[in-house]
Parts: sequence; C-alpha cells; structure tokens
Amino acid sequence: MQTGQTRSDRRAATAARILEAAQLEFGTHGEDGTTIRGIARRAGVDPSLVLQHYGSKQALFSLAVRPAADLTGEGVPAHLAEVLSARLREIPPATRALMRSMLTSPEAAAVMREYLQERVTNLAGAMAGDDAELRAAVMVSSILGITIARHFLDLSPFADLEDEQVTTLVDAWLAPLA
Repeated sequence: MQTGQTRSDRRAATAARILEAAQLEFGTHGEDGTTIRGIARRAGVDPSLVLQHYGSKQALFSLAVRPAADLTGEGVPAHLAEVLSARLREIPPATRALMRSMLTSPEAAAVMREYLQERVTNLAGAMAGDDAELRAAVMVSSILGITIARHFLDLSPFADLEDEQVTTLVDAWLAPLA
C-alpha cells in the first residue's frame, strides 16, 4: 500500500483498473465471449471485486462501451478529422468492444445508435443546407464503415497506411466542411 493514499483512492484506482480491463476484454472477445473471471484476471483482482464495483457483467459492459463525452457543433469538422485519423490508426478498447457487440447485443446497438445520432446531430448543426442531416449521417456512417473495414475486416488498402497518407486522406475527405 502506498503512503498517503486513502481507502477511497485505492477503491477508485481498482474500479478504474477493472473498467480498463473490461474494455480490453470486451474489445477482444465481444460481450458474449467476455467473462467476469477474464476481466478480473486482466485487472489483477478477485472476480468478486468486479461484481462489488459494477454489480453485473451487463452493467460493466454498459459503462465499458460508453462513448466519449459530447462535442459542440463548432468543433465537429476538426473532431471528425481527428476521429477519422484515429480510426485509421487504432481504436480504443471501449469502441472495439462496442463495435464487436453492436450486431449481437440490443443494448450495444442502442448505445451505438445513440452515439452516432449525437454525432450526426452535432455535425448537421455545423453544416448549411436542407440536407445537412443526411450528409452528416453519410459522413458518420462512412467513418463507422472505415473503422470496421480497417480493424475488423483487415481490408488491405488500409493495412500499411503511413501518417502522411492518413493526413492527406482526411484533409481531402473533409475539405467540403472547411
């Protein structure tokens, strides 16, 4: 035990370690293939601690796949460029878990749908024209498709992308938003 660390601090650190382990496990094995024991083993804790902190595998899954914080309409184009660039390189464990599970878990599908709809709404708010929502939906869906093709299907053109290629691709794709 480290000096100066309260019981509350240790508890929070353990909960964070469990959540991170859950994101990695769900990302690797999906919701159905992940076990409380596997999460506990990865986090270096007893399985009872996983349940003590999160209650159930389903509750932990809901937290583990929850997307990042909201984005304001003003920062959407820069955010999309950042997201596309990041998705071409790597995806966070929570996103991997959500994507692996969204076709087999109604809850994961609902979380993904809600997240994507928020992105569409924010992006559409930053765009002009009557068809802004539709164009935003196409862009958001395209990023989802690119992510799936890159990280789950290993589509060969994405395999060996260099950083400058990613930058060029992102700039060209998002130029109409500038």
